[in-house]
Amino acid sequence: MLTARNWALQYDISAKPWLILGKGPTFGKFRPEMVETYSILALNHVARAVKCDAALMMDIDVFDACGDDILTNAHFVFMPWRPHVDFRPSAKTLEDFVRENPRLAQLDREGRLVTFNAQTARDFEPLAGEPLTPIKFFSAEAGLNILAAAGAQQVRTLGVDGGASYAAKFSDLNDVTLLANGREDFDKQFGQFAQTLRAYPSLVFGPLTMQTPARIFIGADETQMLGAKMFEYSVRRYASMSVRFEVIDNAGLPTPADPARRARTGFSFCRFKIPELCGHKGRAVYVDADMQVFTDIRDLWARDMGESWLLYSELSGSEGRIPQYSVMLLDCAKLGWDAKALVKALDAGEFDYKSLMYDFAMMPQERKRAGLEFEWNSLESYEHGRTKLLHYTDMPTQPWVSDKNKNGEIWYADLRRAVADGFVTMDELYEAIERGFVSPLLPEWAKLKPHPRGSQLMSEWTPPYKRFTKKAATAS
Repeated sequence: MLTARNWALQYDISAKPWLILGKGPTFGKFRPEMVETYSILALNHVARAVKCDAALMMDIDVFDACGDDILTNAHFVFMPWRPHVDFRPSAKTLEDFVRENPRLAQLDREGRLVTFNAQTARDFEPLAGEPLTPIKFFSAEAGLNILAAAGAQQVRTLGVDGGASYAAKFSDLNDVTLLANGREDFDKQFGQFAQTLRAYPSLVFGPLTMQTPARIFIGADETQMLGAKMFEYSVRRYASMSVRFEVIDNAGLPTPADPARRARTGFSFCRFKIPELCGHKGRAVYVDADMQVFTDIRDLWARDMGESWLLYSELSGSEGRIPQYSVMLLDCAKLGWDAKALVKALDAGEFDYKSLMYDFAMMPQERKRAGLEFEWNSLESYEHGRTKLLHYTDMPTQPWVSDKNKNGEIWYADLRRAVADGFVTMDELYEAIERGFVSPLLPEWAKLKPHPRGSQLMSEWTPPYKRFTKKAATAS
């Protein structure tokens, strides 16, 4: 019997990108001609409906229900070494079932039956020499992990939607298999996808219905590279689809002659570059570097923009602040911004700083909308389970500058995780200290190994925001 590891050695896994097909509503968008572009992995009963390169099922019941169709439609069939019966790993091995089931025996004789160690079967002796394939909630997790471990470079999905419904094609199963394992919905699989993407960072993965990867531009100057990297880490902790990050600043843009119209930071005007950087195609997200995410970025990326070209976040009403364009979802195909021209127009007096930066007066009012709830740009306020993005917007108390931020421990906890995961190294942290970008005492605040000269450096340190403010004041 083939194992998933041996199958990967003999199969040209990267000949085409893969499409995982589930029974969710977007299965309705599948078209037979997609097989010309994608290798198809069909989950469970989907294999009764489509020709596929591989079919995967956790439960022997699925094969019993539609084995004849699977024999016809699937080139390979993947099943756990301990197949599930009634949604639990069986005491029998797949070899035991092969001896009992003629259709499985046929697949095995033809070299089309592939087995793997599903991690749900950890209470049973696994197949020796074959690694564990992580799966916690649903079969799509196993499919993604098998393909990723085999070396697939691009995996897309249809019918793997979350929620609690099937596509019309599988409505006959609504009273048979729909969430019959006791889960409330299919959403928990997204957290498992995020774990797989962290383990395989080069893998491109996401729904076929969405632009993938999600493009995220972080506005930052050189003093904020650690913050930008920590923002990226916080996004990757939860992202159930691939993300691509790019740090941008004001480089290449003119400097207004009037100091009152000049950038307040080294990245104030950079957001206007984004449509051009994207070739005026597709979507993009803009954020500042001084932020931390606590949920799946897919929630923001998948928003229906309607007739709007730009979505920004509303305010809670209690913050007493002007509208914030520091978190934005952009339709780059609609936004014809020319960043250099906009800054020149600012310098020429067509806009003042406020109208350009806080009103976005260069675009029609009806094409911009506060379509992101305030939880996506929560200014210095955090509520567990509700806040989606925390914005450390008050520079004197940002956690890498001061240990007085009321939410600082939330950021420090993420920094500890990032160091433990190797995403941020202590050498990088020490370099940021030595260049004066973060407090020399930051490691101590985060309960990490102190910098050897932390106390000495602290006595000489001026926070970057003070240096920038002083420079701006001198220029004016």
